[in-house]
Amino acid sequence: MSARYLELVCPAGTPAALRAAVEAGADAVYCGFRDCTNARNYPGLNFDRGELCEGIVYAHDHGCKVLIAINTFPRAGDAGPWHRAIDEAAAAGADAVILADIGILDYATRRHPRLRRHLSVQASAANSPSIAFYRENFDVKRVVLPRVLAVEDVAALIAEIGIETEVFAFGSVGPMSEGRCFLSSYLTGLSPTSEGACAPASHVTYLKKGGRVLSTLGEVTLNSFARGEPAAYPTPCKGRYVTHGRASYLFEEPVALNAISILTELKAAGVTALKIEGRQRSRAYVTQIVGTFRQALDALARGDSASMAIGHLKAEAEGGRESFGAYHKGWR
Repeated sequence: MSARYLELVCPAGTPAALRAAVEAGADAVYCGFRDCTNARNYPGLNFDRGELCEGIVYAHDHGCKVLIAINTFPRAGDAGPWHRAIDEAAAAGADAVILADIGILDYATRRHPRLRRHLSVQASAANSPSIAFYRENFDVKRVVLPRVLAVEDVAALIAEIGIETEVFAFGSVGPMSEGRCFLSSYLTGLSPTSEGACAPASHVTYLKKGGRVLSTLGEVTLNSFARGEPAAYPTPCKGRYVTHGRASYLFEEPVALNAISILTELKAAGVTALKIEGRQRSRAYVTQIVGTFRQALDALARGDSASMAIGHLKAEAEGGRESFGAYHKGWR
């Protein structure tokens, strides 16, 4: 593997996607168990215990680390599934667990002190006092920062906190405060923070009406698409809502975060690792995104320009559009 410029942490929603990420050049992959303990608890995704053990062996044989996302919040009095997930991740030889809940962090710290702990973006820790709390009480080695910080904010925070930082580099722009969004639970009765599924497929419906396609979540229509217009998956933050007589994207437009052209800025800010989002996406998506970022990072590690890789990802971007998200805040 080429000299590391920034660690490339990549999605593995299935065993096939894990192999694709490893083969495309991931430094680490992140995945979850096939239950409510991870924040991508959707049908057809994730790993059973046997698949996880096999995936870890395969990744380790190719010099790649495996991080296990156990990043939802237990229901009161029902922490058993989360405790078992911690125990099984440790037994399988995971390189780290990605956690958000204080009680689960405490359990992992006490029962498996040698198991490396990363703080999930679901903890929504975006300032030095909150990150220091997790570092000092649970010996957290890395924090995944929310997607609400400009590059200069990231640099200032890193200078204060004294632990590794991981930031998002491709995927959803993420306008919500991760781990604190309850829009989907209001519409479906199922909590993304404990069941692990925002806009669960069991509550999604597409209807044809008046020559248009309506996408609904529960009993609420989130979008209306003209004939031939791509009908996006109905998540509450990406719905079009009517205000003052006009339908518009109030929270987040269908656009993808892509930080590939500002990798040198993130490196200079002191970032440790880049996170690629996409555990719900295909193996082909994983191969394309991971391979392109691998090419860019290897070029930068050699002292070359990453320009050859820039511009290759627009076809995979949501809505065919790309953004720096909060990294370059235009209102400053």
